[in-house]
Amino acid sequence: MTETPRFSTQTGIDAYGNGGFRFADMSHKGGLLCLPTGMMAWPVTTIAGITLESLAPVFEVADQIDVLMIGLGMDIVAFPRELREALRERKIIVEAINTGSAVRTYNVLLAEERAVAAALIAVDKVR
Repeated sequence: MTETPRFSTQTGIDAYGNGGFRFADMSHKGGLLCLPTGMMAWPVTTIAGITLESLAPVFEVADQIDVLMIGLGMDIVAFPRELREALRERKIIVEAINTGSAVRTYNVLLAEERAVAAALIAVDKVR
């Protein structure tokens, strides 16, 4: 079952850090999913929490996404091969990078009106 979007449309992210994100004049603590269907809480705090189950909302709208930016927190770590392959089977390109880079790239692609989504682990500090 998909959570009700916190914000019903997809929008750019104005800021990140301090354990959350700012978008659409709102502040959100914790992880964030930015999907074509809206912005919603994502209860993932570490790479180990990124699973088929936690990415279920992404799979539900896969036909509306070309690129998925995954913000892995402060550092770049290996992204599970089985998840990358499952997304690739749905024709989604995955970019798994640190959260700051994922936010910046997501914003650029969204501004270009590309079919982009993001799954972002919140970070405390901005580099």
